[in-house]
Amino acid sequence: MVMLDSLKARDIVLVVDDSPETLGLLTDALEEAEVTVLVALEGAKALALVDEVTPDVILMDAIMPGMDGFETCKRLKEKKNLIHVPVIFMTGLSETEHIVAGFEAGGVDYVTKPIVPDELIVRMHAHLTNARLAQSARSALDATGRFLLAASGDGEVLWCTPQANTLLAPLMDASGGQGGRLPPAIRTWLTSRGRSDSVTVKSGDGEHHLQFTYVGRTGTDEFLLRLVNNHGSAEEALLKERLSLTSRESEVLLWIARGKSNCDISEILGMSARTVNKHLEQIYAKLGVENRTSAAVVAIRTVGLM
Repeated sequence: MVMLDSLKARDIVLVVDDSPETLGLLTDALEEAEVTVLVALEGAKALALVDEVTPDVILMDAIMPGMDGFETCKRLKEKKNLIHVPVIFMTGLSETEHIVAGFEAGGVDYVTKPIVPDELIVRMHAHLTNARLAQSARSALDATGRFLLAASGDGEVLWCTPQANTLLAPLMDASGGQGGRLPPAIRTWLTSRGRSDSVTVKSGDGEHHLQFTYVGRTGTDEFLLRLVNNHGSAEEALLKERLSLTSRESEVLLWIARGKSNCDISEILGMSARTVNKHLEQIYAKLGVENRTSAAVVAIRTVGLM
């Protein structure tokens, strides 16, 4: 008897094509490569099928009766569970406009017909590996509680950590963070030629401020941003007034009181770890304490965080 835990998980490939010849060729080749194959003869059936099973990769015929492959891909990418699933177009069309249409619809690659199975499988595995590496990195960011998001130049949120999603939700429409669009002020900032390092907007309740900081580019049209909720402005003002601290020292002390490490604080406030240490030295001197624990206790008593 074969033990269940000795079985290897098989990649699931969804093939969307109305051609029996192409389906037969691909099914045989993929199954020989130990891949589980799902088949949809049209776009509507593919959309229904992915509500039941999430494939690892999708092979999409560009030209089909009814809903074509480009429109099908766009609708598939509207589903949150498929945002990071690579879609490879299969097409007899080699005109530049059709290739561009495939990428604009959300595809990551294309192969021309007639299909060469070995070439297609190599490309498929390469895109699977890249997608999984990207997903693993994002999962790691999620697990460490980072307030990060990626957005396109027109303000569409491509992905975000759960913590960032919570802060974004009040700013956006019913679609929430991922898949929604950032406010006009943020979109203007993203597309401006002289983009500053950060921009601040009011949150949904109008009482707090969210700071978006530009971290870098992770793609041709993917901007990585860090999000900071300046909800502690009143508490910072209290620390500044009662403990004779500077604004920056108050910010650092408040995050110390919330249990954040120097590394966390440097990322949250957009400063180097060395600068955080310098601020801490000044804070210790002003408060007459020797360590971060004692400083945190003073802050907690001052603003009543406990």
